[in-house]
Amino acid sequence: MEQDDAFRLTAVDVRRYDFATVMRGYDRARVDQFKEQVANEMDRLHRSQLELEDKARSSHEQLRVFRERDRALNEALVSAQQLRADVQDQATREADLIVREGEAQAKGFVDAAQGTIASLRAEIVQLERVRHAYLAQLRALAERHLAEAAAFEQQPPFGDVR
Repeated sequence: MEQDDAFRLTAVDVRRYDFATVMRGYDRARVDQFKEQVANEMDRLHRSQLELEDKARSSHEQLRVFRERDRALNEALVSAQQLRADVQDQATREADLIVREGEAQAKGFVDAAQGTIASLRAEIVQLERVRHAYLAQLRALAERHLAEAAAFEQQPPFGDVR
């Protein structure tokens, strides 16, 4: 049942309303008692309505606050996810850079080691040549000494002067 906005009845209106008296009318005391009960119920309903309106406003405000918090939390979550992705991308780029630098450094070490190996091999070859030359000179010297010793053996001893 719709209520007409032009007709607003309050508890005070009910209390002040005066029924006209007619012959064979209603019992005035009972009508007054009923008016008081209706007015009291209207007061109670009005207070209840005000309380409910306050609760509804409070609930709407809480809902607004919760929605703002929810939105803020969602934004924070999205930001955190983006930050995590950014940090992960940055860490991946840095790791790739470190790996490339490590590989380049390792290649440098390998190249240097291979250069050292080549240098040492060349030095070994040179030392082998020097060794062979020394042995050849030593052999030649030893052969000369042996030849001289053989020649001295063929000479008469110093005591034989004949």
